Amino acid sequence: MIIVTGGAGFIGSNIVKQLNRIGREDILIVDDLADGENYKNLRGLKFFDYKHKDDFLENIEGDDFDGTDVDAVFHEGACSDTMEYDVNYMMRTNYEYSKAVLHYCLEHRVPFFYASSASTYGLGENGFREEDECENALNPYAFSKLAFDRYVRQLLPDAKSQVVGLRYFNVYGPQEHHKGKMASIFYQLYNQINETGVAKLFDGYGEYGPGEQLRDFVYVKDVVKVNLWFWREKGPSGIFNCGTGKAHSYNEAAQAVIDAMGKGKIEYRAFPEVLKGKYQSYTQADETKLLAAGYDEGFYDMKDAVKEYCDFLTAGGYFVYGK
Repeated sequence: MIIVTGGAGFIGSNIVKQLNRIGREDILIVDDLADGENYKNLRGLKFFDYKHKDDFLENIEGDDFDGTDVDAVFHEGACSDTMEYDVNYMMRTNYEYSKAVLHYCLEHRVPFFYASSASTYGLGENGFREEDECENALNPYAFSKLAFDRYVRQLLPDAKSQVVGLRYFNVYGPQEHHKGKMASIFYQLYNQINETGVAKLFDGYGEYGPGEQLRDFVYVKDVVKVNLWFWREKGPSGIFNCGTGKAHSYNEAAQAVIDAMGKGKIEYRAFPEVLKGKYQSYTQADETKLLAAGYDEGFYDMKDAVKEYCDFLTAGGYFVYGK
């Protein structure tokens, strides 16, 4: 059995789909379907059972799973809203819950793969290396992820089973509809162009001109590939960046969507006051540690990935059962 928390979410559902493609259907999906939208991500997946996240937490804290039949846990479940400022809620959901799943895996020696975030680097003024001097949390979400990474680091020297944290950069791709305002810029631009013919980007801010803010955009298929590589190859434990190592401007991102759709134009809007001082204007994964671990499967070209994603959205935007 394989356990995927957040299996009805964006990255989690993509992990489940790829597991299906390699012949695994003995999957327990853990999630919370209260928003009434993310259940749609499950319709195209094959899995043997589903549990609400609270019930699953009770199960592992009560040791209802003995761990002997669990091949791996992919822990993708979290509150990913960077505008959520209830720190206590964020810490219960992202930190305490993750600790419980981690300790279950360590006790039963189950490989544990979890979602961290490039938001742990703050503004990135000291670089994007997996090191203390590069890390800074500018919002409760980032703090919850950084706190868990630091907790993991304390336990790694004594861990008897694989523990891998992946710091996702700006992920985009299928099955992110339910994320709303937290969905990727590519999803937002696709819908904007369809509705208005215009791709709206932020005006200049700081040293960056209109639409020239830079991000390391990584296709969700690559994120899945990295996760499954560590599992399949029994890669080293640790915390690793999961990004392409290349930064693209929002202008480039918008143009890729326009080219993929064959329509649209770019316009700019005022940079929001609420984001000033808290916005990552530049991100670019340092891949040194990931490559040193042995990962050699590469990353999609952004234009190719965006074309594939836009075509997927046009075709309906959800995985199809059995395909």
